[in-house]
Amino acid sequence: QVQLVESGGGLVQAGGSLRLSCAASVRTISTVAMGWFRQAPGKDREFVATINWIGSLTKYTDSVKGRFTISRDNAKNSVYLQMNSLKPEDTAVYYCAAGTSSTIPLVPTTSKFNYWGQGTQVTVSS
Repeated sequence: QVQLVESGGGLVQAGGSLRLSCAASVRTISTVAMGWFRQAPGKDREFVATINWIGSLTKYTDSVKGRFTISRDNAKNSVYLQMNSLKPEDTAVYYCAAGTSSTIPLVPTTSKFNYWGQGTQVTVSS
């Protein structure tokens, strides 16, 4: 059973930065793509970013391109999301997820990821 634990969320002013971390309980995540999703109150969970198994390819949703960076350290069984220039509309619970394949999904929907963390709250004040 894969367990994912997110950390690093919090309250930040608009324009600020946060770095989210996701630690996995097993080394098998080093063989699969990883992703970050977010869910705001009253909205569906949405894709934010994904990275392939070796960290050579990434994909982002348009609204975070140029502001967020996903990375991974397979030696530490960890994935990160560096978030800069945060906006109030980035406010959400952020979830880490392990993919079903080593490659980035063409369409990164929630169905392409089969293990999920419990989420960490990110709140951006204006």
